[in-house]
Amino acid sequence: MNREQKAELVSSLNAMLAEQAFVAVTVNNGLTVAELQKLRKQMREAGAGFKVAKNRLARLALAGTKFENIIDLLKGPTGIAYSKDPVAAAKVASKFAKDNAKLKILGGNLDGQKMDAAAVETLAKLPGLNELRGKIVGLVQAPATKIAGIVAAPAAQLARVMSARAKQGEAA
Repeated sequence: MNREQKAELVSSLNAMLAEQAFVAVTVNNGLTVAELQKLRKQMREAGAGFKVAKNRLARLALAGTKFENIIDLLKGPTGIAYSKDPVAAAKVASKFAKDNAKLKILGGNLDGQKMDAAAVETLAKLPGLNELRGKIVGLVQAPATKIAGIVAAPAAQLARVMSARAKQGEAA
């Protein structure tokens, strides 16, 4: 890789990281290509990403971003998990690390706040954006459904009473 290609890689990494809400740094010591592909696939499915880059280039890419305070974590064979959803990358990386001892989470950064590995694990246990949206919609719809039922109940009761009266009149 020549100088121009490295500069292009650093600028593209910097632009990509500037759009993210969460970045986690992992040690991927001994992961096979197949395992890395599996991790990347799981990240893509969750709306996140995983990038392995040389530490020197990753440090240059992180410089000037809100994730600059995690540069010190870039030591050894590292990878960067990232996502716009604050929980997605943490969830996938945490789950993958539990299933595969070769991946270890060193720490992360959530919108400028540096996090240690335990904080990333805690973040991974939170519900994702889509789960929260579903819960909010459910909470908003539930009272509306109850209100509609209550408003419609008197009319339904009145109709049943009228029907019963009509049947009584026919029977007599």
